[in-house]
Amino acid sequence: MLKNTQNLLNIMSRLRQPEDGCAWDLKQDFTSLIPYLIEEAYEVIDAIERNDVDDLRSELGDLLLQVAFHAQIADEQGLFNFEQVSAGICDKLIRRHPHIFSDAVFTSDQQRHQAWEQEKANERQKKNKTAQIESVLSGVARNLPALIECEKIQDRAANHGFDWPDVLPVFDKVLEELEEVREAWESGDQAHIQEEIGDLLLVSVNLARHLNVNAEVALKESTQKFSKRFQHIEQQVKASGLNLKDCKLAELDDFWNQAKLALSKKH
Repeated sequence: MLKNTQNLLNIMSRLRQPEDGCAWDLKQDFTSLIPYLIEEAYEVIDAIERNDVDDLRSELGDLLLQVAFHAQIADEQGLFNFEQVSAGICDKLIRRHPHIFSDAVFTSDQQRHQAWEQEKANERQKKNKTAQIESVLSGVARNLPALIECEKIQDRAANHGFDWPDVLPVFDKVLEELEEVREAWESGDQAHIQEEIGDLLLVSVNLARHLNVNAEVALKESTQKFSKRFQHIEQQVKASGLNLKDCKLAELDDFWNQAKLALSKKH
């Protein structure tokens, strides 16, 4: 094992010593660490999006700490250890890349993707030792962000033949769902409105998938774009000696159009 990896594991073990370890580290368990694991993953993403390589290195270290922490707790309970975690992912990578580590030949990205999904399905089947019937949707993590979960669910269904043959019907479905949202809104039934908004979001993710766009990334980028434009509006309003809340919508629209033009020139 690499020197620094072993050093990390030694430090983690030391922090968890019952006699003279760190009181906070000793109180942690799998469940209590969930918020920190999620936070560290998002901080890695943030560093990537900011293109901050030094911060990325640091944040990956924080994420690795979470892996080591969970492995240490599991080791103490006789469940598994860090070495077994590493061995498991090595085995998985080899199984899922037969065109690299064995004699399989794929002639397209589609074939590679299908083989990858089939191997994942085989792995899920092996995990499912008790259930008589397993859904092809089994195994999608329940705590994923909604857009990512939606995309994964639709990918699973599509890999088993439940999908539109091309993108044109998806455009029609988006318009259909949008009209149903309007009808729900006109009915005044809030529960129905929420249901139809959900359907519209779902089919929008499907449209993104057919257009080879990651819906989560697309929404994140659009949100960031909106934030930059709105912050530009705030600056212009302040420079004009006005208060944001006192501006009429028409004035804010003018500032918004100025922001679009100003920010587009920077790219």
